[in-house]
Order: sequence, then C-alpha cells, then structure tokens
Amino acid sequence: MPRQGPVLLTVEDDPAVSRAIARDLRRRYGSDHRVVRSETGAGALEVLRELTLRGEATALILADYRMPGMNGIDFLEQAMDVVPQAKRVLLTAYADTQAAIRAVNDIDLDHYLVKPWDPPEEHLYPVLDELLENWARDSRPGFEGVTLLGHQWASETQDLKEFLTSNQVPYRHLRGPEGSALQDTAAIPDESLPAVIMPDGVVLTSPPLREVAERLGLATTAGSPLYDLVVIGSGPAGLGAAVYGASEGLRTLLVDRAGVGGQAARSSLIENYLGFPQGVSGAELAQRARDQAVRFDVEMLTAAAAVDVVAQGEGRVVRFDDGHEVTAHAVVIATGVWWSQLPAKGADDYAGRGIYYGASAHEAAGCKGEDVFVVGAANSAGQAALHFAQYANRVVMLVRGPDLRLRMSEYLVERIEADSRIEVRTCTEVTAAQGDGRLERIVVTDTVSGGTETLNATRLFVFIGAEPPTSWLGPEFARNERGFLLTGPALLDADGRPPREWPLTRTPYHLESSVPGVFVAGDVRAESVKRVASAVGEGAMAVTLVHRYLEAT
Repeated sequence: MPRQGPVLLTVEDDPAVSRAIARDLRRRYGSDHRVVRSETGAGALEVLRELTLRGEATALILADYRMPGMNGIDFLEQAMDVVPQAKRVLLTAYADTQAAIRAVNDIDLDHYLVKPWDPPEEHLYPVLDELLENWARDSRPGFEGVTLLGHQWASETQDLKEFLTSNQVPYRHLRGPEGSALQDTAAIPDESLPAVIMPDGVVLTSPPLREVAERLGLATTAGSPLYDLVVIGSGPAGLGAAVYGASEGLRTLLVDRAGVGGQAARSSLIENYLGFPQGVSGAELAQRARDQAVRFDVEMLTAAAAVDVVAQGEGRVVRFDDGHEVTAHAVVIATGVWWSQLPAKGADDYAGRGIYYGASAHEAAGCKGEDVFVVGAANSAGQAALHFAQYANRVVMLVRGPDLRLRMSEYLVERIEADSRIEVRTCTEVTAAQGDGRLERIVVTDTVSGGTETLNATRLFVFIGAEPPTSWLGPEFARNERGFLLTGPALLDADGRPPREWPLTRTPYHLESSVPGVFVAGDVRAESVKRVASAVGEGAMAVTLVHRYLEAT
C-alpha cells in the first residue's frame, strides 16, 4: 500500500476531542499527509518508534497538555529524542496557557494552541500551514528502503552492504548521531550490531545473509526438485548461460551465494564492452542481465551455497548448504574467482576494517576527502582508481611491477597518467598493515632497493591475483595446479585421450568438465580469457553444448 505522505500525530485522551482534531486535520491535509491518533503519551511514543523504524517521516505532533500518566509537555520532550525534526504543538485549555508559555522555552516547543479553535480556518490552519511549510523546507523525505546500523569498520557490516548492493536492494547505512538515535529507538545493544531494519519496521540483529534474503522476499530454496539446467554463479558467465538456456526452452535455475553480477558488478565503469560506447557500470550491466533472466522465467536463488555436484545416473544432483538438493539434466559452473588475499603481515586482521577486496561503486562516496590506496595493476584496479579519484582527495596506486602497461589496457593507462589526483608507485608492494581495531597504517617496500616506508592509510582496496572457488567440488572434477577447472581439450593427454575415469566413448566437449554433463564457463575455467565479454560468450556457448549433450543422452 503506498504511503500517504508525512504523518501528523495527535495525542488526546478524550476520544471525542481526538476524533474532532483528526477530522479537522484530514479536512485540510488529508490529501498529502497521514493522520494518526493516539490516546496516551506512552502509546504515542510507541507509535513514533514504529514509524521511525519503518522509515516514515513524522512532520507534526499535536499533544494535549492534560493527560493521565504523562502530560503533554513530558511527552513532547521525550518525542524530540525519537523524531527531532518533527514540529511540536501543545494543545491547552485557557487555564494552562502559562505552562504552555514556559514549555516554549523549556523544551523548545514550536507552538501552543488554545482549545477550542473554532473556526479552524482562522485559529488552526494558519499556524499549522506555517509549521508544515518550515518542516518541508528543512527535513528530508522518509526513507522506504532497508536501514543498516553497524560499525563502519566491522567486516560483518561490509558483508551486509555488499549483499544489499549486489541484490539491488535500496538501503541506507546510518552512522553518527542519526544512527545512534535510531539504535536507541530500536533498543539495539552494541553487541547485537550490525542490525538490519526492514521497510516494515522488523529489526534483524546480527543476521545471516539467508535471513535477510528471506525477509526481503528473495528465494533461498528451489521451488522444484527437477530442472533442465542449473547454473551455479551469477556473474557474467552465469547470467549469460541462464538467459540463453531459458530463452531456448530449458527450465533453468540460477544459484548464487551473494548476489547478481559477480566481480563485474563492482566495476564502476566498463568502457570496452561491445554496444556501450559511453561505457556501462558493472551494476547496471548486471541489473540489465538479471531483468532479461527474469523475463525468460529463470528461477533465481540467493544466499544459497552449492556444496557438491554429483552424477547420479543421467541426472546431476546439486546439493546445498542447508541440506536440500535439486536434480538437473545438466549443470553449468560459473562461480568466477575471488581476489587473492593480500600477502602482508597483519592484513587478515583488517579485512572489512579498512582493507577491502574489490570495490563496489557505492564505496567511493564514503571516501570523500580521504586518501585511498589501490593495490593492483590490471583493468579492475585502474577502473577503481579512476572512480575513486572523483571523490577522494588522492588515490595512490601501489604496483608491484615496473609499468602499468604490462597488464592494463592502454586507454586506462592514458587516463590514469592524465589525472592529477592519481599517483602511481611502481615497484612497490604492501608488506604490513597496522592499526587499532581498524586499518591506520601500511608499510610498503620498494621491490628494487628493499627500502621500507610507513604510510598513513585508512582505506586500502586490493585487486591482485585470482583464486578459483572450487574446493567445494569433489576430486572427480579435474583441476590445474592453481585450482581452476579443466575442460574439453585441457582434459586430454598428449595422445588426445580423456582421463581414465571418463565414462563415455566420446571426448569431452569444449567447455565440459571431467564429469559429463557438467560444464564450466567464465573465469573459474582454466585458460579462460578474463574479460566480461568472453565470460558472457562462454555462458552462451555452454548452453549450446548442453543441448548437444542432452541430444546425445
């Protein structure tokens, strides 16, 4: 149900008078505001807390002075802690005007009105018109998304931010006085942070991602035990496979433990993707692909982690960490890669507390006016540096090699060299991270001279290496020495023969793993080209091979 604008709250213990006040307010303001009634101060405070948790704005409070249990002045003073921006009006009888006048100074009351105010056109509406006009000018609109409370330098908070962002969930991360006020309103102790406040006011404390997903209405369990195709991983390769598979008539399930887009979704701007001459953000590209998948009736699971894929007869069983499983005629593994951990002393202690692996575009706004350090020399690092430079005071790229051009596209190198806010330090690696509860300093070492230097640093973004998440798969899946999955020709020996365990007379298809009917696409595949376009292409090619496999079985 759509909201009816900011709330006007009336607090009056006499039911007849309460109805009359609400009637007058609705007559004048009902088209743009929602009028809410309460008959006690304590009850009204609960209403305000609930409205605040739901992100609804309270514009005006009108409270009677004489009420049992808590008079209007005491109530309005407490209400100020919950909704400090709301305009506060005390309703009094003529005999109580002196108390009302004192309250104007004692609790910073905005106005008092003497009852009755007949006609309201002369004695009520002019006062409220001015107060509401002032409120509208100075206040921010109510927020209808998810509210996140949590320490900026806590890894758990960072995980929730990444999850909400990758699933395209509007959210705000409240910190400082505003965050503390809402935390007090919701009665959340520090040890229960981070907390997620849902649009309906439900509060989740220290929640696992699965609980957040379920509260948001995201599917976490498959709706059927059987599918034509299960795609594991929803980066560019997985999205490509899901879209092409579903568009060609395969009943398709797309599974991801985090959200749509993979590492590509974190790219601030992809400028060399075909068909986008002005470039496209990774998040926008991922969202467009997700919309396509939904259009073709792809079923999507999030916060669902696959823990095994096994062959059972002609089926391929995918097992999940919550104990449930599904069977598919074919599977595409497109889990991408993870950034390698920074091999620096103490770095693990500051993961999510100043050291971040990859970087979503939304992180840049939080770096305004700061110095940002970026470790890496490939395209992802270059894109991040250019994006951060729009917000940060300075961006320092720490490059282990002697030249950016060894691994980065020329168009990015030229733009980095032309940006005065970006400093590139070559032959430099981070060898230690230091701080008290959060990153405060890094030690860098010159790889040529061996000299060291300690730099003040609160934000370090790492874009080095690539580790394939394949440890969850059984030993029947052949891998290379780095853990990437071998497919097709890479499975054959020098004489062109498949592995001894290969059960079929034919050789594996180009993207087929060592388990027939299980295909691999994108960065997790050995010898793949680490580009978004090639990942999408491999996803589409995998579906073509799935059809060939199904026709032969």
